[in-house]
Amino acid sequence: MTLRVTRIALLFTLLFGLFNNSFAQKSPQKPTFTNPLLAAGADPWVIFKDGFYYYTNTTGRNLTLWRTKDFTNLNEAEKKIVWTPPASGPNSKDIWAPELHSLNGKWYLYYTATDVAKPGDQNRYVLVLENESANPLVGNWTDKGKINTNYTGLDGSVFEHKGKHYFLYSGYVGPQSNLFIAEMVNPWTISTKQVEIARPTLPWEKYDGREICEGPQFLKGKRGQLFIIYSASACWDDNYSLGMLTAAESSNLLDPASWTKSGQPVFAQSLAHNVFGPGHNCFTKSADGREDWIVYHAKTEANKACKDRTPRAQRFNWKADGSPDFGVPASVETALQKPSATP
Repeated sequence: MTLRVTRIALLFTLLFGLFNNSFAQKSPQKPTFTNPLLAAGADPWVIFKDGFYYYTNTTGRNLTLWRTKDFTNLNEAEKKIVWTPPASGPNSKDIWAPELHSLNGKWYLYYTATDVAKPGDQNRYVLVLENESANPLVGNWTDKGKINTNYTGLDGSVFEHKGKHYFLYSGYVGPQSNLFIAEMVNPWTISTKQVEIARPTLPWEKYDGREICEGPQFLKGKRGQLFIIYSASACWDDNYSLGMLTAAESSNLLDPASWTKSGQPVFAQSLAHNVFGPGHNCFTKSADGREDWIVYHAKTEANKACKDRTPRAQRFNWKADGSPDFGVPASVETALQKPSATP
């Protein structure tokens, strides 16, 4: 009787093992991707709306949009140049850092530019275009002109909090690029009360004679905080990295005292992964809203230059205190799981 039971047990174990092995072989593997998302492209921006991701980055010569259901596969995305600069005027040269926003049922493209006749920081501004089409790759873009910033500058961004829209930008103040915030009167006009909330004061925010805080991006925390993630130092610094400002969501966002700066970068280069100068990021979510993603540019080689920057993405998590944990920039050789609910 004992021998028979033993044989049955062995047979059951064998069959169970075969079943598990067969199931494992048939279980679909989660799709993956590797960075970079494109062969070139600094200052990446992603927004998700009505089932599609819209992507853009700096080309320097025009405004180009990508439309896709999988922002980790931009090479297969629909792509279109939606605007080219005029031959002259305040927005005729150095078309940088575009951001696409949906406000009041219309699309707006914010971008940085200067004048080909008088190029440089002294004539660099944030400007905006408007499109009433449901799909921003079609329809007409209307030039709404310069944003009325108190300073010349770059890297305009928009966010909404408690029913109000706010505008962020990096303004040139003497040798520094400082971060400012203002309430918006409408998508192309901001209040004349433009408050400085951060300036470069720490060693990692300064390089090669430049003191820079730029590329501000809004992020809502998990425990009643608001964050502004910004890029620090010169773009040609291989140590270019992300810093963080924190405020309570109940605070007055136009009070500089509401914002506290992190003492160290929250996302920085990785020598082990050959990632240099990670910065100028944005945030998005997986299509089902379950995952948080950071999209940023970085270099695979330390070259002390604003070149060879490529767009990249990776999922991030949250710390117990409700602040973001961006981890370490992934190597271009690392296979990353695609966002959940990716078709």
